[in-house]
Amino acid sequence: MSTAPSTGWRVARWFALLLLCAAYLQGGIDKALDFQGAIGEMTHFGLAPPALFAALVIALELGASLAILSGVLRWAGAAALALFTLGATFLAARFWELPPPQRLPAANTFFEHLGLTGGFLLVAWHDWRERRATP
Repeated sequence: MSTAPSTGWRVARWFALLLLCAAYLQGGIDKALDFQGAIGEMTHFGLAPPALFAALVIALELGASLAILSGVLRWAGAAALALFTLGATFLAARFWELPPPQRLPAANTFFEHLGLTGGFLLVAWHDWRERRATP
């Protein structure tokens, strides 16, 4: 009996990876199409030089997502998005600094992003294990 996943499972896995990357694909495309807006976002978060950070974020969001979806260095793309998400979460969703009316939505965002970080770490780990097990 074969241990290879069926075509249906491979499609489901790819679709799950697409869903995991959806916000990064959308974010990268939006930033690329509105580069001035991306620069404004980097400025808002105190990242300088903002144009360089905007370009790097676009390249990371799109490049790492494509690595995950294509399977080429999937583990590296997933690890990169995990680190990026974790850093961006602590930069942009500092719920503990907000007054009570704003704290709950920001806390939800913070913990949702921790979940995304965990998902990307699992993708990286599984892909790394699969590659190490295949001679």
